[in-house]
Amino acid sequence: MTDPSELELQVLKAFWRGGAMSAREAQVVIAPELGWTSSTTRTVLERMVAKGLLSRQSVHGLAVYRAEKAKVDVIGGVLGRLRGLLEIDGRLPASAFSGSQLLSAEDLVELEALLNVAPKGDEQP
Repeated sequence: MTDPSELELQVLKAFWRGGAMSAREAQVVIAPELGWTSSTTRTVLERMVAKGLLSRQSVHGLAVYRAEKAKVDVIGGVLGRLRGLLEIDGRLPASAFSGSQLLSAEDLVELEALLNVAPKGDEQP
């Protein structure tokens, strides 16, 4: 699976908040923030399906999209890249994100565990 771009992260955020949606429903949520036309939204959704970021299923003849990867996994990956960029060696406290409107308390616990897994070879006996 390819890492999402900044715009794809905005689309994923809409699906994490709203759950499965048709392209038209996604357009209603995404358009005010990104200013996309419905054809742009459909194109981006299809590209995200091809990249493995979204899945598409036909429900009563209507294409319904859903996020293919959990928000904590994607956010953890983004923060992991940031850790590398900033050359951070210590733990990353997920509590720093407790003010997030996107992450629940359970998400923060899961993110904390994901961010602070010891790299292979660094495990303590």
